Amino acid sequence: MKSFFIVLLFSCYLSFSQTLLKPDRVFDGTEMHENWVVLVEENLITYAGKLSGIDLPAHTTEIELRGTTLMPGIIEGHSHILLHPYNETDWNDQVLKESPVERAVRATVHVKNSLMAGVTTMRDLGAEGAGYTDVYVKKTIENGIIDGPRLLVAGPAIVATGAYGPKGFHDGVTVPLGAEATSGVDNCITTVRRQMGNGADLIKIYADYRWTPGADSKPTFLQEEINAMVATATTAGKYVVAHASTPEGMKRAILGGVETIEHGDGGTAEIFELMKEKGVGLCPTLAAGDAITQYRGWNKSTDPEPERIQQTRKSFKMALDSGVQIVFGGDVGVFPHGENYREMELMVDYGMKPLDVLISATSNNAKMFHLNQLGNLKKGFLADIIAVEGNPTKDISVIKNVSFVMKDGVVYKE
Repeated sequence: MKSFFIVLLFSCYLSFSQTLLKPDRVFDGTEMHENWVVLVEENLITYAGKLSGIDLPAHTTEIELRGTTLMPGIIEGHSHILLHPYNETDWNDQVLKESPVERAVRATVHVKNSLMAGVTTMRDLGAEGAGYTDVYVKKTIENGIIDGPRLLVAGPAIVATGAYGPKGFHDGVTVPLGAEATSGVDNCITTVRRQMGNGADLIKIYADYRWTPGADSKPTFLQEEINAMVATATTAGKYVVAHASTPEGMKRAILGGVETIEHGDGGTAEIFELMKEKGVGLCPTLAAGDAITQYRGWNKSTDPEPERIQQTRKSFKMALDSGVQIVFGGDVGVFPHGENYREMELMVDYGMKPLDVLISATSNNAKMFHLNQLGNLKKGFLADIIAVEGNPTKDISVIKNVSFVMKDGVVYKE
């Protein structure tokens, strides 16, 4: 009996561990603080502030993080864990020639790379032809089988019949599509319900797209179809995001009640004003456009900026001037997983203040994605915490130098 109580006491000690993190400074999700510390007990933050303001519990482990900025784990707003860079394999070949099994194996590497880069939460906005594989990758992370960020997954995106690819085949050939096609209000409702039942955390729709390869994007779903899909999702406690880059496509999605617009390259001042009025966030995915333009031959170091990049700069500035909430999300997968920092660097390059970029990637994304215990280093929040070498408010590029990663109180990188 005595040995039983010794084992019991030892087990209780192990299950109530405390860790004190001691960096040079702390970004708490909204502000930067010098000479702060953060105390973690199990998987929760129990204190963030000056060391003099805390009585340390007995047996606290202290981790010195000299020269670093401690901050909430990065919340990636737009990723594709089942894609890899198009300069390795183009999108068509990934959808048509890589099996869902191969893509799932690749995804296990992708999610770990993002976690090691400080991304502790990711929205995966479309399995791109791999069905519900993102749902199963999420499950394996939650079950502790593989390492990766917390995932919010969309499963297959929803597209209007005829408006998505792969294309270029004659009408006698049936090929797998990169998303699920539907048309008509009744079918749209059924599709949303099926996806939610299959494990989608949110619904992604394409409000505009190219009807034929190489053509300009045009609106796809009718207003009543978008309205029906949003109503179906929100009734079930979920939400809808929209791929949209044309003014009309964006307008229909905004009026339909989506929560974020993905890309938005063709947004106008009027459209961004409408987004602000309706509380719709913009996820500009600057890094994807930058990467694709380079894949097509643009040499950033020597060539002038192509028209596409100039247009993106212009629309991003309009969005900033309008006051619309900017959602951090780079469309990672188009470029390498683990290089999520590219989006932050471009956000600054295109005119956003470094502090505002950090806020976007942490507390603001948490609010936008309904993650009530993430995005801040405050008492009662989950212990998703990273440290970067240097001060990212002085030089945003140091965000790539992640030296410490904790997710849910577990240290993955030190």
